[in-house]
This record gives sequence, structure tokens and C-alpha cells, in this order.
Amino acid sequence: MRRIYIIPNAITAFGLTCGLFVIFKTSVADPMRDLFSILQASAILLLIAAVADLADGAVARLIGAQSDFGGYFDSLADAVTFGVAPPLLMLKSLSGGELGRLVTFFVIIAAMVYSLCGVLRLVRFNVKSMTKESTSSKKKEKKHFTGLPIPAAAAASVSMSLILLSAPVESFWGPSIVVRAWILIVAMIVLGYCMVSRWKFPSVKALHFRVPSFYLILSIGIAAVVILYGIVDYFAEAFFIVSWLYLLVAWSLSLIRLIAGKRSKTLVDFEPEEEDEV
Repeated sequence: MRRIYIIPNAITAFGLTCGLFVIFKTSVADPMRDLFSILQASAILLLIAAVADLADGAVARLIGAQSDFGGYFDSLADAVTFGVAPPLLMLKSLSGGELGRLVTFFVIIAAMVYSLCGVLRLVRFNVKSMTKESTSSKKKEKKHFTGLPIPAAAAASVSMSLILLSAPVESFWGPSIVVRAWILIVAMIVLGYCMVSRWKFPSVKALHFRVPSFYLILSIGIAAVVILYGIVDYFAEAFFIVSWLYLLVAWSLSLIRLIAGKRSKTLVDFEPEEEDEV
């Protein structure tokens, strides 16, 4: 029976390998190579790692192979793949130009804030998973995430670095390296805050479609074609829109809940959690 535990852990190891490859390959990349192509290849590998991150937990639950080792291994793999690789790619996207001491200082601070917040979110998740909670609380947690999931934060971070180097942005706007640096500084700090915040972020598990199967399948097929077409021909643009659209939807739902107030039942699932005592 113990051999079956190898399957989800092997998927986790594969995702971790993708993250490590991005880190090591980016560190020794040819400085003469196009930065955009480096970031695009790295983004694809991180997307594969994100799929593996979803798959390992699903497979473990499906075959009844959940274990403490697998949970800790998954968190450590996420810390490396989604907590270290995105800031490194951000720094790589700003190479080849003069930033100045002040901007460089804030770039490094923003990268460290992102990584630190990502690790803190994973620690909080592990602590909460070990804490005995009521059944109703567990059901509520399954619907939505408390704090931005680190794979989503990684997607938003890498897509921002990628879109700023894309041909459309370069041709229509052409921001200087200093402007790109400040945009990335703000983005990394905002993403870091979202990861450790108590705001709720939607989970795919909360989606319920009450439509006939035929129309649902047809809609999924059309959406898949549009997404695949965007990935093939407009990867940077599609990646950026999808990753940041998720954050905009979450922020909008939380803002509506905040305006509605605690006495209202509007979007009650998006009521921010109270701070725990440390």
C-alpha cells in the first residue's frame, strides 16, 4: 500500500523540477539571448508546474494516498517554484539596463517581500490544516481561499514581467527600464500583500453551472478554442489577461462585500477572516 504514495509525490517532484529548472536555467542563460523568449519559456514551465500542483493533491485524494509527508513536500515545492522563481524572473527581465541605486534597492525589496509573503502564506495554510476546526468552517474553506494562492500570485507576477517586454507594449508604449521596474515593484508588493491578507479569493470548487449539459460542453469547447488560440499566437497577452482577471474578479467581489456590510447576506462567503493571534 505504501507504493501508491509514490504517485502524488512523483507529480510534486516533477513540478518542483520545473521550478528548479527555471531558476538554474535563468541564472546561466546566455545574456545575448532575447529576454522575452527566456521569460516566455519560463512562464510555460511554471504553468506546467501549476498544473502538477493541482494534480498531485487531486490524485492523492482520488487514490487515498494523502500523507503528512506529501503535504509538507507540496508546500516546500510551492515555496521554491512559485515563491523564488517569479522574483528571479522579474529581476532577469530588468537586466541589461541601468536602473540606478535607489530603483535597484526597491526592486530587491519588492522581490524579497513577494518571496517572504509567499512562504508565510504556505506556513499559515499548513498551520490551519493541522488545526482542528468545526465541520462548517471546513466546508466554508473549501469554497474559497483565504489569501491569494501562491500559484496565482506567480502567474500574475510572471505575466506582468512578460507583457512589459512583449512586442505590442514595446511598439505602442515602449516604457523605459526604470518605468518597468517601478511597475513591477508595485505589482510584487501588491501580490505579496494579497497572499498574506485575509481577503477571500474564488476557488474553482465553488463554481456550479445550472445549465443543460449540451450548452455547458459547447461553451467549454468554445472557451478552450479561444484560450488555445490565444496561447499559441498571443501567449503574453492571454496569460496576462487571464491571471490578472482572476485578481480583478476577486477584488471586485471582496469590495462589494465590504460595501454591503456585515449585516447584509450579499457575498457572505467573501467576508474577510479575522486576524489570528500570534
